Amino acid sequence: MKKILIIFVVLLMLSVSTFIFFSKNHTHTPPALSKKSTSVETVESLAAPMRNTSASFAIFTNRTFRVFTSAMYHQRSQDVYIEASDPNIIQVKKSGTTWNDFFSTLPFKLTPECLTTGSKERFCTGNRGILQFYLNGLKKSNVLDQEIKDGDKLLVTFGTESKNEIEEQIDRVPQVMTR
Repeated sequence: MKKILIIFVVLLMLSVSTFIFFSKNHTHTPPALSKKSTSVETVESLAAPMRNTSASFAIFTNRTFRVFTSAMYHQRSQDVYIEASDPNIIQVKKSGTTWNDFFSTLPFKLTPECLTTGSKERFCTGNRGILQFYLNGLKKSNVLDQEIKDGDKLLVTFGTESKNEIEEQIDRVPQVMTR
């Protein structure tokens, strides 16, 4: 009986030492993980890189320039925001940020057809006027889906303005220093 117990203990020790040897020297990574995590750079390249871009915008409704000096508009996102010191200048910190991403951070709603202000005033294309977008002086219908580029100037205007009045509004969109 003593002999069997000694053999059992020896086999148990061999098994444990074999297990320890292989687990330390031959770590096993499951195939599904090894393909996805071959390098940290691969994972990091999938995330949108940070950047520092500035653009500007202005909104006019029925020839009235809208101001964004109230604190309720400032720094509402870490990725894209405006500051109290210059509320018509947009700071973009994340690559791939669109105009819609920016306007979605503000306490109002903007679509290609309607602007609904924070006080719930609605300015929709129809009998009383047209909602229009001008990016860098050019009329654009799908600007909300476009990425904000360094130095971009966006005019959002609603009303029945003449071409000359729109050009004056475009001139009121501040110029930003590009990097």
